[in-house]
Amino acid sequence: MPARKTLIGTAMAALATLASLTGCATRHDGPPSDHFDGRVFRNDEPAPPGALWKFLRWQIFEPGVSWPDHLPIERDRPPPRVHGDDIRVSYVGHATVLVQVAGINILTDPVWSERASPLTFAGPKRVREPGVAFEDLPRIDIVLVSHNHYDHLDKDTLAKLWERDHPLIVSPLGNLAAMRGKALQAVELDWGQSVDKGAIRITAEPMQHWSARGPIDQNLSLWAAFVLKTPSGAVYFAGDTGYGSGAHFKATRQKHGPMRLAILPIGGYEPSWFVGYAHMNPEETVQAGMDLGAQRVLGHHWATFRVTNEAIDEPGQRFASAVDRARIPWEHFRALLPGMAWLID
Repeated sequence: MPARKTLIGTAMAALATLASLTGCATRHDGPPSDHFDGRVFRNDEPAPPGALWKFLRWQIFEPGVSWPDHLPIERDRPPPRVHGDDIRVSYVGHATVLVQVAGINILTDPVWSERASPLTFAGPKRVREPGVAFEDLPRIDIVLVSHNHYDHLDKDTLAKLWERDHPLIVSPLGNLAAMRGKALQAVELDWGQSVDKGAIRITAEPMQHWSARGPIDQNLSLWAAFVLKTPSGAVYFAGDTGYGSGAHFKATRQKHGPMRLAILPIGGYEPSWFVGYAHMNPEETVQAGMDLGAQRVLGHHWATFRVTNEAIDEPGQRFASAVDRARIPWEHFRALLPGMAWLID
């Protein structure tokens, strides 16, 4: 009986994790392109085969390191606006960052829900409260949604932001379908397309990842990084991306010039044989920051939801070590904990 319970528990955990990465079908209807065949999107660098069997092997045989159930934080209280040449960033948690620049407030991949999952009882659960209480958020002008996975596209949070502030919501092609039912409006961009909000131009650029809200909609909607051209310099945000050859980072720098700030993921990389194609490890994040010519790098996608196997504090430690080995000043490339803020002056 204990062995059977363990097997059942493992199966339930696998299904919950699969559900947290999938959910309800979305799709894009549009003309084919060099990264869209009329049905599914693809990366410039091909994905390795056998994803389903690798996923099952991971879930059944490599459970990974346990995380604490809950860790306390001290919450940040951001100012209403930041003007002049300064950029202020507040790490809310996982891929959610508040960027305040040129009098504009921007949120990346906002998630205030308790779980990054379509289920209320299973799937990755928050171990740290949001670093900024929702009621302490200043008025939000722009929301960036990089792709449709549940730890990045949270319909309930988007609905609350829309009801309160009616921000400009920007997402790659096909993702509006995942927001429907919440009476949201969003601008969808293909790679290379742009939209303006005040003095800021937002451009979607390639990143190496994938998409799904359900078991039958893999890669039917697009994923993207964003470059924000602001009066205070260029800001780059990638919600999730693999490094691959690094060509997409180098091409972005060649097109847009060096970044004043790059917001890059440092967690979600174990087991590397399965998730490494679509998630950078901390050493690759440091290299990506240098590829982008970034003056400052903020490491995110860690310390909030356990979505992969590494220990909760490992990404921050490995990132700091990689920064030291690259001889980059620690105050230039940083990984904050939820609730911490950074004024780039």
